[in-house]
Amino acid sequence: MKKGLIILSISILLFVLRDSSFGATTVGSLLPLKDFPKGWTLIEGPKNFNKKTLFNHINGQAELFLKYGYQKSAFAIYQNKKNTENQIDLDIYDMGNVLQAFGVFSRFRTEDRPGGFGLDSYLDERSAFFYQGKFFVLIQTTEPNPDLLKQWATMISKRIPGPSSPPMEIRYFPPDHLKAGSIQYYSESLLGHHFLKRGFQGAYLSGSKEFQLFLAIFGNSQEAVKAIGAYKDYLSSRGKVSTGVPRAFGPNAFKGEDPYKGKIIGLQKGAYLLGAVGFEREKEAEELLAEFVKNMK
Repeated sequence: MKKGLIILSISILLFVLRDSSFGATTVGSLLPLKDFPKGWTLIEGPKNFNKKTLFNHINGQAELFLKYGYQKSAFAIYQNKKNTENQIDLDIYDMGNVLQAFGVFSRFRTEDRPGGFGLDSYLDERSAFFYQGKFFVLIQTTEPNPDLLKQWATMISKRIPGPSSPPMEIRYFPPDHLKAGSIQYYSESLLGHHFLKRGFQGAYLSGSKEFQLFLAIFGNSQEAVKAIGAYKDYLSSRGKVSTGVPRAFGPNAFKGEDPYKGKIIGLQKGAYLLGAVGFEREKEAEELLAEFVKNMK
């Protein structure tokens, strides 16, 4: 018994130390002020922003960051000493936690182009971005150079302390037929429905077409059941509610046609409402949905 308590105490201590390592890391401290890649120098910044001043920096995108729990950010510009037209803009955002950092990352990503840094990343000719822990990092350059962008992104990633894992809900999505880079987290109005609130969605390939698996998150099972009722009411008034839902999906499962999304199967699992929508092959959707539920055990 004493040995078990010691192990538990050590586990709690490690958890606290892990959280404190992220908490003690200020977003400004992640900006490199010296020891840059060879040939580069800092020419502007660092500049710090908060919820009140973010619009002064990124007016067009500030609202998106705020919806995802933005806390504060830091910005700097670096210049190549030999070619002053060649510059790098570096933004580091403290999003509060890894879920919200992933959310912003997932909304920025328009296709799957991983760069191999952070928890997940995107890399093209002129930009690189990634999330790691509670941070979202965006790097942009005036000259196309993906190798240079990767060098800078890797350098910033190494400055972020402590272990970090992706949101656990990502692991629930079945990997077969999942479109790479398609999982997104919405902080509100999942699938465009206010009653679904926040959650995840991922695209699945069926022949030449796509459909979605989704996972809406609620505070408890009662809220999830209430959301199912709201969705069924919506389908009854604007779409269609069908019969023949597999019994294995539970008593609160439903099936129908969303007027904008297409065919849908939904069910409740604890504090989650999950389902498939926009599919053509019903059996295929049911099989993936069954695997989705299984992965949540």
